[in-house]
Amino acid sequence: MGSEQLLKMENGLFTAVMVLYLAAMVLYFIFFALKNEKAGKIAGWIMALGFVLHTSAMITRGIGAGRLPLTNQYEFATSFAWGICLCFLIFLRKYSFQALGTFVTPVIFLIIGYAAMQSREVRELMPALRSNWLGIHVSTAIISYGAFGVSFAVSLMFLLRQKMKDNAFWQEHIPQEEKLDLISYRAVSLGFLFLTFVIVTGAIWAERAWGSYWSWDPKETWSLITWIIYALYLHLRLSKGWRNKSAALFAVIGFICVIFTYIGVNTLIPGIHSYA
Repeated sequence: MGSEQLLKMENGLFTAVMVLYLAAMVLYFIFFALKNEKAGKIAGWIMALGFVLHTSAMITRGIGAGRLPLTNQYEFATSFAWGICLCFLIFLRKYSFQALGTFVTPVIFLIIGYAAMQSREVRELMPALRSNWLGIHVSTAIISYGAFGVSFAVSLMFLLRQKMKDNAFWQEHIPQEEKLDLISYRAVSLGFLFLTFVIVTGAIWAERAWGSYWSWDPKETWSLITWIIYALYLHLRLSKGWRNKSAALFAVIGFICVIFTYIGVNTLIPGIHSYA
């Protein structure tokens, strides 16, 4: 099968993935608003199917392009959504509460919607991107951002949980505040670990590509700001015992910085990372 056919197949898979994620989001809203357990279970299966097709789309594009599909705005945006979906499914399996999907799926759909608005043209790689560090650097960013996306959703759930009156449905499907706080902390810890790898591998790659470990490029600067915010979150939690609402607000602010680092910097502050 030729590269053009593979890329057409990837476009079809991508469209199917968007439809599935949208359907799952609507079903999760029905689950949450109407307390319909069946809708939540179906949404979970749809998300799993969407993830499989999403993975297939990325692999198909990689084969069609003859390289890792991680080098432009479209490819990183769809990978970003894939990373959040992966982390969501992992946390869903581990903690078994469907209500998480109500808060995660809108984030996934918005990011993959952003990807759909970008150019899907396959271009020749610039010299700086022809490096083995590309896969390591970008894949760690995908996992990091995915974990932060889950922590954001769980923190929103925590803030909403405080305002809810307990009833049988919420008690069964939404963990207590202490557990939500713990889940968010674990997601932040995972994301912070991988964000550290992102910065370290990026510095090594930059030195080999441009002769300098750090150039204060806008994306480098905002990645550092994001790292500092999450480092402060972990420091205050471990040394000062920060929990609950303060920690949840910090996690929300951190993910806003993640989004700005990716979308805001690329849109408003051009730099050497403008390709992704």
